Amino acid sequence: MIRLARRAFTLGGALGLLTGCGRGVPPGRTEATLWFTYGGRNREVLEELVGRFNTAQNDVWISAVFQGDYFEGLAKLRTSIAARATPTLSHVVGEVIPYLAEAGVLEPLDDYAHARELGIIESLGQTGSWVGGGDRPLVCLPFNRSTPIAYLNAPVFEARGLSAPTSWEQLREVARSLTERRGSDATRFGFGCPIDWWFWTALVGQAGGKVVEDDGRITLGDEAGVRALELWKAMVNDDRSMKPPPGRDYNAWEQTNQDFLAGRTAMIWTSTAFLKYLEENAPFRVRAAPLPQGRRRAVPTGGTHWVMLRHASREQREAGWKFLRFMHEPEQAIHWAVRTGYLPVTRGAIERLKREGHYDRHPNDRVAVEQLSVALPWPWSRELFRVQREIVQPRLESAIQGGRDAREVLREARALGARGRG
Repeated sequence: MIRLARRAFTLGGALGLLTGCGRGVPPGRTEATLWFTYGGRNREVLEELVGRFNTAQNDVWISAVFQGDYFEGLAKLRTSIAARATPTLSHVVGEVIPYLAEAGVLEPLDDYAHARELGIIESLGQTGSWVGGGDRPLVCLPFNRSTPIAYLNAPVFEARGLSAPTSWEQLREVARSLTERRGSDATRFGFGCPIDWWFWTALVGQAGGKVVEDDGRITLGDEAGVRALELWKAMVNDDRSMKPPPGRDYNAWEQTNQDFLAGRTAMIWTSTAFLKYLEENAPFRVRAAPLPQGRRRAVPTGGTHWVMLRHASREQREAGWKFLRFMHEPEQAIHWAVRTGYLPVTRGAIERLKREGHYDRHPNDRVAVEQLSVALPWPWSRELFRVQREIVQPRLESAIQGGRDAREVLREARALGARGRG
């Protein structure tokens, strides 16, 4: 069984969150509970959209409850499922969708009105996010969806006459060129990236491999996985041009952002989710760029999908569906995307943004949209989340931060992954 928690959560605490969120529901409305898992601007924008929905009609009331970060939210959701006391709606990371679907806890959405007619961009919805996703019952809809992209300190690049790297070779060359030292200490690194499964998966795809094969075999890219990890090791240890941030998960991601904003790195890889944050907080002009290619161009998609839980009552599920349809109308999809940096998830939203000249005025926003042409689907594997969190992630860190051999750690990870399948 997948262990989703990074800390223990009590059943009583989860149930208290559920029973306490009905206060203030206007008379005559059906309440649907929504669990969400992020703070800051993203929380503010989501709460704006929930408020917009609640005031736009008189039948449904969405009670939105903050549940911590993604992994805390998953732990609480798992507890609520065990107690058969789930929220109506939640959003969860894509890697866990197959596990939840195979466990039979997600409500199939095909029979809801116009479920397959929302104009979802294929590579962001279930059809394109997983191999064979379109052949399965519809159990999720895209919400805050992203790809990894590069962010450049534009004045630094222009002063050196450099362009965004388009190959792994150029990535190493540019990173070395932009690294500055005072004695043996780097005052600025050319490149920064969290030592994280998602970015390693991008490198595996660029090297021509797959983390999990279409038939479910956990290969971790075989030689492509080794080449991906060795690229990082070479840039950290040999070139000394890549700054690996301390910590893991969102601590590492936040440190990567702060290093970039402070000028300690000239170029970083992180999520489209941080586009507006970086643009608005950098004391320099930020330029976004697609990731370079190895043997090919490739990126994974990331972020979360909406799911509806089967344990909610029929009335709550019908109410939740009205909110999901509302969130996929162009007005809401656009509001979410332009305020946060996440991708617009419907064709109608992108077509309207193009028609209104948004991408001409904000060329950074165009990068992730165009990069969807090389997005690779995930395998439909119930083991994927376990392999990511428990097996691969700590071994990536041990290779980079602990100096372990790339081939050795991935061979060890493959053996553990295969054992879990049995």
